[in-house]
Amino acid sequence: MLDDSSLNARRRSRELRRVAEERLDVLVVGLGATGAGAALDAASRGLSVAAIDAHDLAFGTSRWSSKMIHGGLRYLAKGQVDVAYESAVERGILLRTTAPHLVAAHPYLLPLTKAVSRRQAALVMSGYRLGDGLRAAARTPRRLLPGPTRLSAARTRTLAPVLDGDGLRGALLSWDGRLLDDARLVVAIARTAAAHGARVLTRCRALRLTDGPTGRGALVRDELTGEEFDVRARVVINAAGVWAGGLDPEVKLRPSRGTHLVLAQGTLPGLIAGMHVPIPGETNRFALVLPQRDGRVYVGLTDEPVDGPVPDVPEVPEEDVRTLLEVLNGVLETQVTREAVAGAYAGLRPLLAADGNTADISRKHAVLSHDGIVTVVGGKLTTYRRMAEDAVDEAVSSAKLRARRSRTRKIPLVGAGPRPSGVPPRLAERYGSEAGAVHELVKAYPEEAGLGIAEGELVWSLRHEGALDEADLLDRRTRIGLVKQDRDRALPVTRDALGRTTRD
Repeated sequence: MLDDSSLNARRRSRELRRVAEERLDVLVVGLGATGAGAALDAASRGLSVAAIDAHDLAFGTSRWSSKMIHGGLRYLAKGQVDVAYESAVERGILLRTTAPHLVAAHPYLLPLTKAVSRRQAALVMSGYRLGDGLRAAARTPRRLLPGPTRLSAARTRTLAPVLDGDGLRGALLSWDGRLLDDARLVVAIARTAAAHGARVLTRCRALRLTDGPTGRGALVRDELTGEEFDVRARVVINAAGVWAGGLDPEVKLRPSRGTHLVLAQGTLPGLIAGMHVPIPGETNRFALVLPQRDGRVYVGLTDEPVDGPVPDVPEVPEEDVRTLLEVLNGVLETQVTREAVAGAYAGLRPLLAADGNTADISRKHAVLSHDGIVTVVGGKLTTYRRMAEDAVDEAVSSAKLRARRSRTRKIPLVGAGPRPSGVPPRLAERYGSEAGAVHELVKAYPEEAGLGIAEGELVWSLRHEGALDEADLLDRRTRIGLVKQDRDRALPVTRDALGRTTRD
């Protein structure tokens, strides 16, 4: 009798053989949010699509975000109105239609400390009001995203009792979107793409792009077996993020590292709202402090240029840890020590090469096209759907494909339907309309792996979400692996889940 991971491997092997035998309309390389989004966009237009990744869904930058789905206020402050409006529109689509089970409004405080002058506070509040105007222009209803306001010092301390009360004048309260888990968004996009006919294949590395008499393609290596084969397609969408230049030398990127800290449970007790903490010496740049459901807190993020080869998983320099703790401790009553940092992670943003500081490079995405290769870079998690749409538009045009217009702004992602009654709220937040089915597995396999996540959820990921091994389960289908001690404790239950059979 085969276990779930073995059955997944067999299904994947069959799909690989079919892809190698066919000529596709579109081959997508990269299965982060944009690549998975491109697969969904192309498949939902009626095109034949395969999407591959050298590792797993959300292996790269998409799982290392701040978990914010934001309206682009920072870009508005820089005069990039088009970028800010695009962000506001895409945020509204996620909140209303495509992922209301994964994206929700969250409050954020900007503490009015001695370091924030009254003039600066007035400017920020003006920006918040302009951002609220963008919300209205994007037709996102107030019930989904409340407006900004100013709070007294007493009210501020009820939402963030960890703040230093000395000289605290109150706070500016704003609302923006947030994800419970960015990797789960990518999984939902990829599963929705598969439901529309896309072949979604992990552990398939594009060694190089190829050119033939009937179109483009790629020489692909199965990273599980080492076998190499050709995938033929009329056009290739290069959505490899910071690795895009490795497939297309004409693409010049300047990656930027964004580091986040994971503070241990109980480090900032009573923190309800997120916080925007001004970075000393910077204009319109803030550190983000975001409390999590499990009692931990994420603190980020840096914006440092990265030179040299791009690693698969970026390391966090100790300098980034010190910098973020200094900014955070500037507003706290009790200082957070290095020992409270339970984990840390860093993501690399795929920014187009330009002069100046990476913090000042526009986050507007770019679609570059030549010789049957369409590369999409830049942008941000919030605007993945629009980036994917633009990339597929260019692919259709350049390869002269017959296809419908994009429909993804109206396609709900897997789990976006009504939440079932009688399931734990935590499951409803993570799985949406699928929570009932997940709950049945949790009742069958209730042992906890960590962070309140039961073995049944791991079994679900193996049977329905394409997970193949321990890392897929601990690092992307869940985020247990963000803290090494949690990962180590979860391994026995994870291995039990990997050994389950579909008849259990």
